[in-house]
Amino acid sequence: MRLTEDNYVDIAEKAIKKLSGEKNKNGKPIPLVTTSKIRNLLAMTADIYNEVVNSKEETLSSELIGRINYMKIRFIYEAGREPKVRRIVEEADILSHLDEINGSRKQYILFSHYMEALVAYRKFYGGKDE
Repeated sequence: MRLTEDNYVDIAEKAIKKLSGEKNKNGKPIPLVTTSKIRNLLAMTADIYNEVVNSKEETLSSELIGRINYMKIRFIYEAGREPKVRRIVEEADILSHLDEINGSRKQYILFSHYMEALVAYRKFYGGKDE
């Protein structure tokens, strides 16, 4: 589902709620990604966000598009390294939402807000890290 101003908060909440309710085969809750790990993912987006917000063009520069593509690779790498990160990347459909940006300033800002919503709901539903 494509992110919009109207739905990104609900999509983030739904993803984190689903992840926080998952149980393993023994019936024990599966731990969520740690707050620090999800904040690291947010930090990657925030660095680019600052430049995007300061840009007045609606279409992102090729340099920013390149940085977004590199960020996607970093998300893939982190997801491959750690199963908890993979769960959130897949459930929150982060890679598809990165593809939706497609050079649009507005879509990148929306994606960044979506990442902030994921962090907020992770903290709200996930509580303290184990």
